[in-house]
Amino acid sequence: MRHQRYPALLLCLLCISVLYAQEDEEAPIISDWSGYRPNVYSRGDQAFTIGLGLPFPLFLADQEKGVLSPKMNMGGMVALGYSYFLGSRFFLGGELDGAFFSTEGKNNYFIVPMGVKAGFQFVLGRFEFPLSLMIGGAAQQRLGGSYFGLFVKPSASAFFRFNPDWSFGVSTGFWWVPQWTGTRDSDHSGPVNIHGFFIEAVIGARYHF
Repeated sequence: MRHQRYPALLLCLLCISVLYAQEDEEAPIISDWSGYRPNVYSRGDQAFTIGLGLPFPLFLADQEKGVLSPKMNMGGMVALGYSYFLGSRFFLGGELDGAFFSTEGKNNYFIVPMGVKAGFQFVLGRFEFPLSLMIGGAAQQRLGGSYFGLFVKPSASAFFRFNPDWSFGVSTGFWWVPQWTGTRDSDHSGPVNIHGFFIEAVIGARYHF
């Protein structure tokens, strides 16, 4: 009788194995990260960035009067960017920003920087750290007057790759905004050239394609 039980036990174990194998075949594990290599970018990869932030006026520098207060409060800004990767680390692109500040005199200062940028990106697992330099121009308006001039911004960012399509993170940038007006002071001491310096803090999202 004992010998007759072994074939039945083996048959039960075989049936259980077949059932588990069928369940695995019917319900494969599908991951959004299938085929994604977090440490590798290739030529032709692109990213579109959108961000909202707070720009802070630091100070103004005048060649005659030295360092001056900007007499502006913290403002608000929106940032749009595009990056095209030349390889696993280097990228080129463009950026368009828009920012506003209220002044101590109850007025508003508007600035719209735009330009091209180049950068280098470090990657550590699912964390990405782009460093870039933007050079272009900025349209500015204050008290009914307008000016368009040079705009330079080095920036650094940190993003977390949430999935193959999206990453989220923070950025900071330093603005150099010179104004060469070509006019002279009332005492004719020299041209009025003002250099504005700002810093930004931005939260953003990148769409990768």
